[in-house]
Amino acid sequence: MIADIPFPQFRERLEAALDSLGMTQDRAQVPALLGYLWQLRHWNKAYNLTAIRDPEKMLVQHVFDSLAIVPELRARWARPGLKVADMGSGAGLPGIILAICQPDWSVVCVDAVGKKTAFIRQAAGVLGLKNVRAEHGRIESMDSLRADIVISRAFASLSDFVRVAAHHRAPGGAMLAMKGQDPVAERAALEADMGWSVKSAIELSVPEMDAHRCLLELEYEQGLNGPEGTP
Repeated sequence: MIADIPFPQFRERLEAALDSLGMTQDRAQVPALLGYLWQLRHWNKAYNLTAIRDPEKMLVQHVFDSLAIVPELRARWARPGLKVADMGSGAGLPGIILAICQPDWSVVCVDAVGKKTAFIRQAAGVLGLKNVRAEHGRIESMDSLRADIVISRAFASLSDFVRVAAHHRAPGGAMLAMKGQDPVAERAALEADMGWSVKSAIELSVPEMDAHRCLLELEYEQGLNGPEGTP
């Protein structure tokens, strides 16, 4: 675990962000969240994890953005032992943030870039996160992870997300896509090409960010799930 709190200048802003999201009880996770931010900044140059270099922008655009979905997931899907699969996880976003906030959940971060999954393992080890594992490989080629929640953040179009990742959903599980402004054209393509639709669109309020963010829940409309959560 992180012994000292890195980026102490960000502590008050992070605490205020948690408060604004109704997550005051998560203030105990501030050291781990800032520890992740330090790891991200430290390893970014070597691993090319994000185009954002400024840790202050990383705080808002990565950490706060990922935290914004936590209250929704807790309200609608949370239960002890929940299994989450973060597809195209990159630097572990939102997977590592979810794992920090929900130590009773099991989080799998999947990415096709080996140095990114290596970073996730490194960060999880430093932060003492026992509930995270990283899987390196092509999402569409992997055996089903049978996850209760399959989620992606700025990963692909809705149609591509469903095409490569739907089989990782357990029967009855949720497919969730984090997006910016509600993608009307992607919705239409999803319904026309895949037999899926957007079941619900949850508008997110990201602290310190003046931009549209939403969480889309996707559902299959043409029958029951197959044995591995596929249509």
